[in-house]
Amino acid sequence: MKMGIPGSAHAALSFGALTIGGGILGYVKKGSKPSLGAGVVCGSLLVASGMMISGEKQFEGHSLAAGTSGAMALALGSRFIKTEKFMPAGLISAISVTSLAYHTKKALEWKD
Repeated sequence: MKMGIPGSAHAALSFGALTIGGGILGYVKKGSKPSLGAGVVCGSLLVASGMMISGEKQFEGHSLAAGTSGAMALALGSRFIKTEKFMPAGLISAISVTSLAYHTKKALEWKD
């Protein structure tokens, strides 16, 4: 019997896909190369963390997702404070904080 993707991996995989898509959208709509680069890099790290969580590296995967989410929360949170524009910086910083809290909790559960 083949096991599916564990539920805790879905959070990282979904946020990773959203981040990659958002980076691409920022580039297409505004020509923003920083959005494209950051979206692809951060999104890829989140997808990689989801794959780690799906395998045998749950602690490492949740730790990577928490670290990536924390960096995104800081970067986009400061942009939101500076611009006072909720979209996209405010929304993604809020999701990042939620992801940081979730993956930190899960990493602590898997810690040796």
